[in-house]
Amino acid sequence: MSPHRISARVAAIAPSATLAVDAKAKALKAAGEPVIGFGAGEPDFSTPAYVVEAAAAACTDPAMHRYTPAAGLPQLREAIATKTARDSGYQVDPSQVVVTNGGKHAVYNAFTVLLDPGDEVLLPAPYWTTYPEPIALAGASSVVVPTDAASGFRVTVDQLEAARTDRTKALVFVSPSNPSGAVYPAEEIEAIGRWAAEHDVWVVTDEIYEHLTYGEHTFASMPTLVPELADRCIVLNGVAKTYAMTGWRVGWLIAPPDVAAAAANLQSHQTSNVANVSQAAALAAVSGPLDAVSEMRAAFERRGRRMVEMLRDIDGVTVLDPQGAFYAYPSFEGVLGRTIAGRTPSNTLELADLLLEEARVAIVPGEAFGTPGYARLSFALGDDDLAEGIQRIVDLLAGS
Repeated sequence: MSPHRISARVAAIAPSATLAVDAKAKALKAAGEPVIGFGAGEPDFSTPAYVVEAAAAACTDPAMHRYTPAAGLPQLREAIATKTARDSGYQVDPSQVVVTNGGKHAVYNAFTVLLDPGDEVLLPAPYWTTYPEPIALAGASSVVVPTDAASGFRVTVDQLEAARTDRTKALVFVSPSNPSGAVYPAEEIEAIGRWAAEHDVWVVTDEIYEHLTYGEHTFASMPTLVPELADRCIVLNGVAKTYAMTGWRVGWLIAPPDVAAAAANLQSHQTSNVANVSQAAALAAVSGPLDAVSEMRAAFERRGRRMVEMLRDIDGVTVLDPQGAFYAYPSFEGVLGRTIAGRTPSNTLELADLLLEEARVAIVPGEAFGTPGYARLSFALGDDDLAEGIQRIVDLLAGS
């Protein structure tokens, strides 16, 4: 019998830090503790009523009780292609769309299809915690390219070129960014896309926060700005953030025809089709109006401003204004090393634990995103909870 019960490649997977923080906070809350969680990356709004109604109708349709094509319902793939042209100006054929079981599934399918052992993937930090894991599972390596608040958490072409080797297969590009909230200007996106096209580097671009930008900041899609990149570009997206549908588990990838076909073939052995009722809900969402996301965006922008104002009142904390998504990404480096409630946190992992234990506030430490010293705080929660939670942090750190 093998001495190892769990395969080495799976045993090496790091737990999702965001879900772990959220789970601990919910467990404390269930035990009666007044925990306020800034950890989860999901809107606090309900799924729009017309989407729920479409799902309810699908439940009574016998056709939805059977297997459907692994790559997605044909009408949903067509609607996603239409939505993509509408929202980002990127013209694709429905055959290039593969509907997945949430955005994470799209990430895993993309890297599994694209990467071979020994390949390298350029991964600007801070990065979403999930990206490195499917890269490693494919036998490839993440090459972290650091950014910080001084650069607006935006990577430059010079940095990417310095990190590129003859083993570089792909770049992960995200704008608006989770966790930093950074939104790249169109000219920077175009420059990075042209660099990738020139050097035959694939780009896996995650556009799931496309509709959540604030102020003068706007979303732009790399393959639209750089059409010659389309043959080496995979677009990831889903309904989770735009339509408050995190639990419905519908995402998708858009890829060149051969890559899309390979991803569909892979999925036919992984999961078969996404649940038909969820696909029907997604069809209603992407075919419908954007009124719901406009309402959410206004609320998120207001909450983000409030969160940043309060965080800036803390001695030793600095934070940029969020430009997109629904996260603030403050630096707590000026707080580390202080004695707080009898403890002296030396990193943001220890600080996050301290805040949860002493203030009953959950944040996600920057170590999870490849940038120690920072932390991610979601402002996708009610105004009262947001103000109360940040005030608890203010009060605890002010007493240090």
